[in-house]
Amino acid sequence: MQNRLSKENSLYLRQHASNPVNWFPWCKAAFETAEREDKPVLVSVGYSACHWCHVMAHECFEDPYIAGLMNQHFVCIKVDREERPDVDQVYMEAVQMIQHHGGWPLNVFCLPDGRPFFGGTYFPPEDRGQGIVPWPQVLMRVADFYQRSKGELEDNAEAIQKNLLAAAQAEAGGEWEDGCLGDAAEGICGNHDDRYGGFGGAPKFPPAMSLNFLDLQQRAPGLPERLRKRIGEVRRRTLDAMAHGGIFDQFGGGFARYSVDAHWLIPHFEKMLYDNALLIEAYTRGWLDGRAPLHAAVVAETIGWLEREMSADCGGFHAALDADSDGREGAYYVWTPEEVDAVLGPARAGEVRTAYHITREGNFEHGSSNPALAEPDFALRERLAPAREALRRHREAERNPPGKDRKILTSWNGMTVRALAEAGFYFGRREWLERAARAADFLWEELVDRTASRLRVFSVYYEGSGPRVEGFLHDYALAAEAFLAVGGKIDWIEPGRSEAYLERARATVDAALERFDDPRAAGWFFTAEGAETPVARRKEWFDNATPSGNSALLHALAALHALTGEARYADAIARTRPAYRGLARKVASGVAHGLEALAAHREGIAVVKAGRGAPLEALRSELADRPWRRTFLLANDGAVPEGGFQVCLGTTCLNPSRSAKEAADPIRPA
Repeated sequence: MQNRLSKENSLYLRQHASNPVNWFPWCKAAFETAEREDKPVLVSVGYSACHWCHVMAHECFEDPYIAGLMNQHFVCIKVDREERPDVDQVYMEAVQMIQHHGGWPLNVFCLPDGRPFFGGTYFPPEDRGQGIVPWPQVLMRVADFYQRSKGELEDNAEAIQKNLLAAAQAEAGGEWEDGCLGDAAEGICGNHDDRYGGFGGAPKFPPAMSLNFLDLQQRAPGLPERLRKRIGEVRRRTLDAMAHGGIFDQFGGGFARYSVDAHWLIPHFEKMLYDNALLIEAYTRGWLDGRAPLHAAVVAETIGWLEREMSADCGGFHAALDADSDGREGAYYVWTPEEVDAVLGPARAGEVRTAYHITREGNFEHGSSNPALAEPDFALRERLAPAREALRRHREAERNPPGKDRKILTSWNGMTVRALAEAGFYFGRREWLERAARAADFLWEELVDRTASRLRVFSVYYEGSGPRVEGFLHDYALAAEAFLAVGGKIDWIEPGRSEAYLERARATVDAALERFDDPRAAGWFFTAEGAETPVARRKEWFDNATPSGNSALLHALAALHALTGEARYADAIARTRPAYRGLARKVASGVAHGLEALAAHREGIAVVKAGRGAPLEALRSELADRPWRRTFLLANDGAVPEGGFQVCLGTTCLNPSRSAKEAADPIRPA
């Protein structure tokens, strides 16, 4: 046998191509080999920017002795979780059942047919006194048990498979009640860290989806004033804390994946496209609500980072930047006082070191500091912009950058398009909206196949190799969201241009409803009908780092119902909504994106039709002076009087108005 990963497109798989492990990619041949040789299967899942995936690879998978054990006793499969989220999803849930926690690297032991019976995350190469069994011992124990007691493992695998299938069905929660949304907001706010912002303790992840749900719920009719005020405090505190913290790249823009501490200071330094897409939207809404200049700066600097470091020539956006460079986590981003002085000069550097708490003691490894904004005065931050720019340019010129995963993912790009379109419109930045349109065009042209009898979306694109992997539910839903976002705002730049994007959205959603439907129960499957599915065909209810497929599709359905008035889109929401009743009251933060869709549908999505010659920039300016509400602008509508507007809120259309202010007031009062 030999390692089979060298010709794979995935950067993560190629990172393991020189391991002495006889890795297979995910394929039928691996399981056929396991059946023929009667060996258990090891499925090892990770992603290219994962620090601890690199650590385990170096410590274990590159070690000839450990690799020999793996080759002798197992058929070993390496999986890129971003390329195959269906595989990752099933095995992650299995490990969470077994160990009551999960994460990456994810290492799962399976029967030759792929059913899991045991697994875990990181394992060290030897006993380090941390209570974690060393990887060689794990291998030998599993191999020995497989030979001696295979029947017990088969029983265990069968029980896990049954639990996975059961978990795919939402808990019967009775009829949906709009009061569930208020209960959900109360529950989310109850977990807020009032000292440092965010929710829970360390590690802390950016809670963009919870913040966006709270943003809508804050203006819900009948909400107690106490809760309304509390929501505002929670949103402001968390947005401010992340913007000041080291999780935000203070000199280069963009957010790292999470903070290892409770106060957002030291991140796990990998930067993922999806986090930044979600946070651009959260800060855009935060700025619309409170006008904090820091929130506007975060949006602009994060989009600047996207353009500089993540933009692909083909029109899409790359997936991720590694946590490591030069073999050390965070090396690209941290500073010593001497380094700052050398770039800026001692006189100019002192103010920067003080403002960003770069000290001789340091807050990171080896006396280095990860910059965090200690200065509350935004005017000082503005004055230091040239210094920050000089430091960014220096690190780009003199330091080795983190590795970049250049794969282009449909779902993550869909989220980025929506964020750019919203930010471009509300900040009056036409170039951002045009960049969103270019990326949406790329998705339609390269990742949506319209040649077959029915539309088909692909999940992954590699420059030079083209589209790969049959799309999953979230790919269809988030691609549709991209088309809707551009279609909802592009008429501000070019009246009449929206029609093509909205037709794309409709075609994509209709294909999703056909391919992922469950006629017997609420919700939609994660994998398409007829697709090869590992272990169990499941439904994804909970948002993880990215929105679940079900929640993303609810957003698209709500938008299409507002735009078309077709009852079938509202019926699909109504059929699925009861599944969220129990989830809203028990684990609201885990389904916040879906709850936001239900809140937007209940409130009524705004559709503004503008007659020829209507003052579109005046309308944009009016809407940008008010808190956010999902709004579609459709210009050059012949049914609307010339120069005027017609506003519909959900299923209710209002009298035509002549001025931009009259049109904007019912959407969101000033």
